[in-house]
Amino acid sequence: MAILKVIQKTGEDDVYVKGTEAGSLITLDQRVVWTAQGYSYEAMATAALASLIVRPSTLSQLTLYNNTDKNFVIERVFAHNLVSIADGQFGIWLCVHPVGMAIPAGNNITVRNSLSGKAPDITVGVVDTAEAVSDDGWFPWGESGTSVTTTVPGALAQALVHGTIIVPPTAGISVQSVGQTAAVTTTCGFHWFSVPKSELAVA
Repeated sequence: MAILKVIQKTGEDDVYVKGTEAGSLITLDQRVVWTAQGYSYEAMATAALASLIVRPSTLSQLTLYNNTDKNFVIERVFAHNLVSIADGQFGIWLCVHPVGMAIPAGNNITVRNSLSGKAPDITVGVVDTAEAVSDDGWFPWGESGTSVTTTVPGALAQALVHGTIIVPPTAGISVQSVGQTAAVTTTCGFHWFSVPKSELAVA
C-alpha cells in the first residue's frame, strides 16, 4: 500500500492526501474551496431592460469591471424574463473586454450577495447597467429562454461558464439579451469568484 503526500503551496509543508476507508481518494471541487474562502460573489440588476433584436454592439445590459488586483473567474451569467409576449424567446450574448477597458460610469447595482454567508462586499467589482462599451466581440452563450405568457415573469436563461472566462484586473465582461422582439425585457446578473493571483495566475 502506498501513502501519498503533497506539498502545500504556501509553507511547502508535506501533508497527507485524504482517502476513504475503502481506498477512494477524496477530492473537492475547487469552486467549493473558493466559496469557503469567501471568494464567491453575485450581482444582478433589478430594472428590466428591453432585449435587442440585432447583434449587440456598443451597449450592454450589464457590465462587470474588475477593479481589484485579483482575477475574476466567471461561474455563471443569467438573464430573467420579466415582461414579454406569449412564447417570446431570448438568449444571452457575452462580450469579454480586454485589460485597460474604460471603467464603467457608475456602480449602481446594489443587489449583491456573498455565497459564503458573509455580508456582500460592494467594492469587489464595478457593476453597471446600460453601459456604453467597446464592441470587443460578442458571442451567444448558453441556452435560450421562452416566456409562456405576457403578464407572468417567465423563463430564466443562463450561461454556465464554469471558469472558461477569466477577467483579470482592469478588464471586464458584458451581457446583453437578444430576443425576437424588444417587448421581451430581462434583468441580468453575474456569479464570479474573486481569486488571488497567488492561487490562479493568468498568462
